[in-house]
Amino acid sequence: MYKLVAIDIDGTLLNDNHEVTTEVKDAIREAKKKGVKIVLCTGRPLVGVEQYLSDLELREEGDYVISFNGAMVQDTFTKKVLTHLTLGYDDLAEIYTFSEKTALHMHFFDSETLYTPNRHIGKYTINEAYLTGAQLIFQEIEQTPRDIMMSKAMLIDEPELLEAGIAQVPAEFHEKFHLVRSTPFYLEILNKDASKGNAVHALAEKLGIQQSEVMCIGDQENDMTMIQYAGLGVAMGNATDAIKEAAGFITATNNESGVAVAIRKFILGE
Repeated sequence: MYKLVAIDIDGTLLNDNHEVTTEVKDAIREAKKKGVKIVLCTGRPLVGVEQYLSDLELREEGDYVISFNGAMVQDTFTKKVLTHLTLGYDDLAEIYTFSEKTALHMHFFDSETLYTPNRHIGKYTINEAYLTGAQLIFQEIEQTPRDIMMSKAMLIDEPELLEAGIAQVPAEFHEKFHLVRSTPFYLEILNKDASKGNAVHALAEKLGIQQSEVMCIGDQENDMTMIQYAGLGVAMGNATDAIKEAAGFITATNNESGVAVAIRKFILGE
């Protein structure tokens, strides 16, 4: 039996209208009643997850959430942060210099706020603020506190522009950071050890849950590490080809309550 289910949010938990369907809510609640740990595992900041934690009753004792693509793991009942893998000011300055060189927009997060150094704020930065509910602040790099604990930085632009920029990413970036393409218009830059897979692994170990007892559900490149780690990796029907190839099971799409389909099949035995 699977004892922990890690679920991505965008494109997985949510349908294209950014809603959790009744079918998905019911399946998650039934799984939790059986004692299964349900852990939302997302690239979003915590503020962008709060609504779903409340709606799905995932704020009770023993509940956890993974945010910032694995950079932060938090107990949702006590609010205690178990891990927060961050980047510093020098990292930020280096990433900003690269964004200027490639003419890409960028933004970055501390533990809760979204910042952009771009006077002409990119539309995908505005979209990120709207989607997550994070406060958006224009802040030049020079004004950023030197002791910043940055959860992640993101290079953001139209897919073809981002592709051209990614082609210029220096080798040292791959050595220093964890880089992941979470959508066609987002390249996320994180602490080298921050990934969804590492975060799920660490949480499972803390809870005494074996790798074989973990199921992870996702749809995009940033879900790959947890899909590969899981005892059972589940790809959404709308997932990328790479995620589908890595998964042990392909469920229905996010618009067809694919999370509920997987939970009912493998957790509830229906």
